[in-house]
Amino acid sequence: MRRAALGLFGLLGVLSLVPQASAEGNADYSILTISRERLEVATSCEIGVYLDNQLSARLFQEQSTSFNLPPGQVAVRLRLLPAQMPGCQNGLENQRSQQLTLRAGEINKYRIAVDQNGLKLIRAGLGY
Repeated sequence: MRRAALGLFGLLGVLSLVPQASAEGNADYSILTISRERLEVATSCEIGVYLDNQLSARLFQEQSTSFNLPPGQVAVRLRLLPAQMPGCQNGLENQRSQQLTLRAGEINKYRIAVDQNGLKLIRAGLGY
């Protein structure tokens, strides 16, 4: 019984030397959330989210997506994706992308909107 108690105390002592994981402290990534929750884009077509020219997410109305990204610059491009629905076929579109600067430990939220140049991102409040 004594041996078991001493063994348990020894194990607890060793575990106290191991550093604890914490949500606080420096984070080496940034969170980017892109939302299509508002009805600002009046189309039933999927919207493709391209990060550095790679398709990274597909969004329908009332959806959002999040990415854990390293800090620095990221190019985000939005485009309507072809689908089986009428009006969602390939066509000419603006191929511009937006450059976003991400800082470590930050949470960035953007919503998708449309203007005369096509789809774009607008910074949104976190709403927590």
